[in-house]
Amino acid sequence: MRATVLRNGPSPVSASADSIVEVRGVSKYYGSVEALRSIDLDFPRGKLTSLLGPSGCGKTTLLKIIAGLITADAGTIAIDGKYVSTPGPERAFVFQDFALMPWATVLRNVAFGLELRGMDKTKRENIARHYIDEVGLAGFGDKYPHELSGGMRQRVGLARALSVDADVLLLDEPFSAVDEQNRRKFQEDLIRLRTNQNKTFIFVTHSIEEAVYISDRIVLLSPRPGRVSQVIEPQIDRSVDPERIHRDKHYLDTVEEIWQGLKQYVE
Repeated sequence: MRATVLRNGPSPVSASADSIVEVRGVSKYYGSVEALRSIDLDFPRGKLTSLLGPSGCGKTTLLKIIAGLITADAGTIAIDGKYVSTPGPERAFVFQDFALMPWATVLRNVAFGLELRGMDKTKRENIARHYIDEVGLAGFGDKYPHELSGGMRQRVGLARALSVDADVLLLDEPFSAVDEQNRRKFQEDLIRLRTNQNKTFIFVTHSIEEAVYISDRIVLLSPRPGRVSQVIEPQIDRSVDPERIHRDKHYLDTVEEIWQGLKQYVE
């Protein structure tokens, strides 16, 4: 079965009953540079959607607008039917550069969002320990960021995002700073976490292979100004061994299909 192309071109998308994030008419300028133009998207609840496209197409800008970290110049963002323009507890952001507090232990870093909410220390540390274990860092709660590898620090960032129990997790190229072996392991962990946690993930990546492997849906953005070019659902059976997936004809065909659509934009 080939990937399912849900839409082509810039036609508006009507809200779906299972959407948790709705983006309507979002545009963004940086001075005279138009970064995004009239983005219309729905993000299904409990699914992992990747934003994919050439450098400078506005993937991270769109992610940060959804997070409320920057404001759009036009358009709206709604989470569960409520308009938002600033950060909120229903969303958590995982930064590309880890954004950890160097003076704090792993446990304190992971529990920090709950500490800001005024949660009792014992309760927040118990929650933090659970997610430290969940991301594969059991036994590292007392370590400091400088004592961890880059891959381990990124796991701390993911555990911190999970610990606040946000409905929507926004990840900005979280695996770009780790080696290929760790990246593969993180991808497998992310698929498992999405299934176990039943969260909605919005994931920015430059990697076609990564997007096809981990995603329920892939949103292809055109070069600046970023517009929705296609929305694709890879038809990948992720219940089989990961190594088989990377050799599977459907996976390889989907990667090639996306590459054919993007290579015209590569200089």
